[in-house]
Amino acid sequence: MSSSHSPSTNGLVTPSSELTNGNGHIYGAEESIPHTKEKNLPGGGNWVVQKFGGTSVGKFALNIADIVQKGLVKNRIAVVCSARSSHSKLEGTTNRLLRAAKAAETLHGSKQYTEIVVQIEEDHINAAKLTIKNPDLLASYIDQVKAECKSLSKILESAQHLEEVSRKAENKIISKGEKLACRYMATLLSDRDVPAQFVDLSDVIKRYNVPSLTKDGAYKELALALGQEVLACGDKVPVVTGYFGHVPDGLLHSIGRGYTDLCAALVAIGTSAQELQVWKEVDGIFTADPRKVPTARLLPSVSPSEAAELTFYGSEVIHPFTMEQVIKARIPIRIKNVMNPRGQGTVILPDAESLLDTTHPQIFRGRSSSSLNTLYQPKRPTAVTIKHSIVVLNIHSNRRTRAHGFLANIFSILDKHHLSVDLISSSEVHVSMALHSEYSMLAGGTTNDSAELKIQDLRLHGAVEDLAKLGNVDLVADMAIVSLVGKQLKNMTGISGKFFSVLGDNNINIEMISQGALFFSSPSASDPPAVARTGFGCWRRELCFMNSELTRYIGASEINISCVIWERDADRALNVVHTSLFTFLE
Repeated sequence: MSSSHSPSTNGLVTPSSELTNGNGHIYGAEESIPHTKEKNLPGGGNWVVQKFGGTSVGKFALNIADIVQKGLVKNRIAVVCSARSSHSKLEGTTNRLLRAAKAAETLHGSKQYTEIVVQIEEDHINAAKLTIKNPDLLASYIDQVKAECKSLSKILESAQHLEEVSRKAENKIISKGEKLACRYMATLLSDRDVPAQFVDLSDVIKRYNVPSLTKDGAYKELALALGQEVLACGDKVPVVTGYFGHVPDGLLHSIGRGYTDLCAALVAIGTSAQELQVWKEVDGIFTADPRKVPTARLLPSVSPSEAAELTFYGSEVIHPFTMEQVIKARIPIRIKNVMNPRGQGTVILPDAESLLDTTHPQIFRGRSSSSLNTLYQPKRPTAVTIKHSIVVLNIHSNRRTRAHGFLANIFSILDKHHLSVDLISSSEVHVSMALHSEYSMLAGGTTNDSAELKIQDLRLHGAVEDLAKLGNVDLVADMAIVSLVGKQLKNMTGISGKFFSVLGDNNINIEMISQGALFFSSPSASDPPAVARTGFGCWRRELCFMNSELTRYIGASEINISCVIWERDADRALNVVHTSLFTFLE
């Protein structure tokens, strides 16, 4: 990184004018106020990065302030915040900003976006009035909120005039949520005698000439830049915006809603932190969703691969790419509860270096009976999870030759339309895929009527049109994926048979199943299961009572077994599987 790029001179929470901290002590921008012992002065190590989500900022801001204060006794603390959500994510600041952008772009002549901006402004000011006691700090923060919202209104007004919200404009709009939240938390900390500094990362990529994030080494350079921004705060607690810069495709589109997790990870790497703490409203990672399964148990630790699988298949643990960055740097991640800070939470520990990914191809031979007996065989899986809002896409070709060309064309079309596939099955002439989106792909009809469904997702609509040229296409809505996760799952003899039998015994029909490299498929009820497919296959209830030894094989995924079921059966499936395989399985 070029030395010509100096760290940001982000403004202090207290402007250039002198303010009191509530106890009569006066301080200004130039005065250095050590908030803890020498170990927390610039140049020292011992960093812990604490990331707080929007709901925590919106509902438990005072808890956050206490957590930071207590953390400073032993560590240097860097705080990363998401945009606040006062009531629910749907009414959170980020969703409001997206609605404002949509209104400005599509409702020409309407000032609906203005109403949303007013709501955002009032929400943040009201929260500050309830929690910030120092009148000067409060007045300063209110001025900051009004300035940010005025800037936001100008961006939206320009977008309405152009009838378009460009990626750059969207970046600027979205960044306002994190700016408002971090200004609030920095002010609240200062109000409680913890000198804090607001750190705005919205232009950090430009200022440090960080290369495109698609290039090798870009995230390493970005982490170093974020580390410099944090160290520039001196002896104050840096409160860092989870939004870390404008990128061509926008953070929301290129990374997703987990970009604040990624920011926290990069700050942890840039400061060589001892630990990354992700604070949520649950005690950690459970064997199942505790809101739906009363008997779910807290897991003291999980492996990175288990955490990644749980996140991918429906559990809100941590953004997978975030975890990859931190684990490669060998920094532990701890999931903790903002409402129960004394709890130990769940720690995601880095794998042994010998287990890290290698670029060299690996070749295995079949295991002998003696070697199988020496393998570690866990008593039960680690967790079970549900992924909702699944649509199954089926393509059937009339051509019975050149299967590789058929598959290649399908994958090319999916890539063209930026569609991600969660699970896939394939044969010579048929492919089934399970698709997921945070937003509904289909519209119209309900699960209880026969009203026609229509495709409302533009990506899916384009893909279906192109896929129709290859064969017959149909869509099946209202599906879910239930996944059994465990690091040594393949060493649990008969676990697949037990898993599917539990579902079958409870009249939960399984449409598709998956376990890594081996899959079962049954084109008709009379056909036996086919073994060693390279996708996941259709699977019917008649196969629930297969010999459990069929589920023990070489080459299967160590991490998960997944199957597609109807959405209406999802919560029931979660409970019966947890009861049978976690509560009573010896």
